[in-house]
Order: sequence, then C-alpha cells, then structure tokens
Amino acid sequence: MGKLVFTVLGAVAELERSLIIERVRAGVRNARAKGKRLGRPRVAVDRSQIASLRAQGLSWAGIAERLGVGEGTVCRAAKTSAKITAVSLAVSRCEQAGD
Repeated sequence: MGKLVFTVLGAVAELERSLIIERVRAGVRNARAKGKRLGRPRVAVDRSQIASLRAQGLSWAGIAERLGVGEGTVCRAAKTSAKITAVSLAVSRCEQAGD
C-alpha cells in the first residue's frame, strides 16, 4: 500500500513540475513578444575614463572601485574597445590576477 501511495505522489509531483515549466516558458515567450528585455541590465562604462585612469597607473581593481563597477566589467570594456590605445598594451595583463 505504501508503494502505491509513493508512486501516485511521485506522478502528481512530476505533473506539477511539468505544468510549472510550461507556465514559465509561456511567460518568457509572452514577455519577449511584448519587447521586454530579459536578463541582467547592462552597465554603461566610460572607456576613455578607463584609459585615462590606467594611464595614471591605477590597477584594474582600483579603476573598478573608482568607477563603481566590477573588475571584470572594466577589463571587458577595455578589451572590446579598439579606440583605447593606452590600455591595449596592458589588456593582456588583465587576465592575470596579480594586477
């Protein structure tokens, strides 16, 4: 009898899980159709300010602290910007944890 109850409860839980998944996917589709942007918002970073701070000798962590963003955000902004020539030589050191 206990095995039967356990099997029935397992089947009900599986059904409920699939219903929740279906509702969430439908909600995401609906939000995208309405033009809602999903995910974490992008952070705007002034790349020229990063270049000038780096030229002053600040570390990546120091620049990130001064701008109020994460160190990864600063490194990513420096890497993706072809306009920042002062930082381009130091970008390869960005991956190193020592700087």
